[in-house]
Amino acid sequence: MPYTGAVTQGGPPAVRELTALTITKLSVGPMDNNAYLLRCHRTGEQLLIDAAAEPERLIALAGSAGLATVVTTHRHPDHWSALTEVVKSTGADSLAHADDADEIPTVTATLHDGDTVTVGDCRLEVIHIVGHTPGSVALLLPDAGGAPHLFTGDSLFPGGPGRTTDPHSFASLMGDLETKIFGRLPDGTWFYPGHSKDSTLGAERPAVPAWRARGW
Repeated sequence: MPYTGAVTQGGPPAVRELTALTITKLSVGPMDNNAYLLRCHRTGEQLLIDAAAEPERLIALAGSAGLATVVTTHRHPDHWSALTEVVKSTGADSLAHADDADEIPTVTATLHDGDTVTVGDCRLEVIHIVGHTPGSVALLLPDAGGAPHLFTGDSLFPGGPGRTTDPHSFASLMGDLETKIFGRLPDGTWFYPGHSKDSTLGAERPAVPAWRARGW
């Protein structure tokens, strides 16, 4: 069955095979959070993006290969409520941006804009996007066999940017999305948000001016 990015709470994962790694998407918890397991084809090393909820399901998803790393995209508890248990069970390193790390438990190292996070042979670039929270990050995977892949947390969704609480934060979020994401990456970039279905930058790009004009 072709990958669409559609998953449901309590339902089976969606699996996507790329040139160098496998992406497995799972919906967990009462807020329908997406967790993403990345596995390097050559080494078998695995990385989890957002240990959001239901630690037993996330640990089972990783299986006997375990986890080398967990990256938390931002400080909101619905994205890390399973983190402590997952890290305790797997021994994984726990990474988050320095500006959010103090409000996330069990962080073992901090990230900054432009850093690289590895999973086996694959390299993910850290893109700091300020607005939804001070330390929100997106993770960029340049796939050698095609378009880039981007994990956006709650900074970008199909239909608009993530929630902000004041005009300054909204302006910051839109500025970073316009310069660091839409201004840099091609239309074919597939992005994977913290909730709901996936999309591409090309599908969303025409609406970006309207997002800024409406103010949310």
